[in-house]
Amino acid sequence: MADVMTARGTPTAEKHTLMRTATRASLGVAILLLIVKLVVWRVSGSVSLLASVLDSAMDALASGVNLLAVQHALVPADHEHRFGHGKLEPLAGLGQSLFIFVSALSLCWNAVDRLRNPQPVQAGVAGIAVMVFAIVVTLILVRYQRHVIARTASTAVGADSLHYASDVLMNAAVIVSLAASSWLGWTIVDPLFGMVVAVLIGRGAWKIGHDSVQLLMDREFPDDERRNIAAIVKQHPEVKGMHDLRTRHAGLQAFIQFHLELDGEMSLVHAHQICDDVEATLLQHFPGAEILVHIDPGPDQTLTE
Repeated sequence: MADVMTARGTPTAEKHTLMRTATRASLGVAILLLIVKLVVWRVSGSVSLLASVLDSAMDALASGVNLLAVQHALVPADHEHRFGHGKLEPLAGLGQSLFIFVSALSLCWNAVDRLRNPQPVQAGVAGIAVMVFAIVVTLILVRYQRHVIARTASTAVGADSLHYASDVLMNAAVIVSLAASSWLGWTIVDPLFGMVVAVLIGRGAWKIGHDSVQLLMDREFPDDERRNIAAIVKQHPEVKGMHDLRTRHAGLQAFIQFHLELDGEMSLVHAHQICDDVEATLLQHFPGAEILVHIDPGPDQTLTE
């Protein structure tokens, strides 16, 4: 909730800049870690390190898709897309969840094969060094992503941050696995850790996919935000009530619409001024939101002929 309120106070231009920078940074980190891990995996043959390689490959692919989606999502509304292009963000998140889930299945397959055919892990020290490097770089990226999320409430950056945060845990697991396999000779630890990481990756994919689908289905704002909207509207002294509140998000764009109950005897000009006042107050709390208000006579009134 705090992040959402902070994001609403951020100018739109700043949000766009932060989102573009965050998506480019995540793609750059994914490519860097993929190259480094791939080189060491070819030497070590570790399943848990292969898990990390596959995850970085999926990260690079997902971050690339994310970058393109965010670039298009930030394009202003046009004649053919009057509500903007914001839904490309949750679409990118849904695509990421599919990529991540596929990587989890692939990892499980490799882990099961290694359980059936145990092999010693080579170059354990080099693998551990790479994982430590990956943890440090990923933590820096996640910290920056969370700053961007707090300022923008971006779904796409949030999805990116979720699976990069899970990478930190996965990389730590790989370090334990490499140490146990290389120095203690416990070869079974390597594929077992690979399977555990696969489950964690799968859970992350489910979370990202679920949140993306909710946005694509135009889920309402949280209840506390809806109550806040009603309270703001009803604080105007001439508002008799409101009903049929509907809210949704499309990327960074928030949409709010409701029926405003006013005195049925007042002039259209006066009613219009009250609508403007209510909208201006709402925009102080929900900057940049698109607000649609329909005027109705008060609950105990009917329109006169």
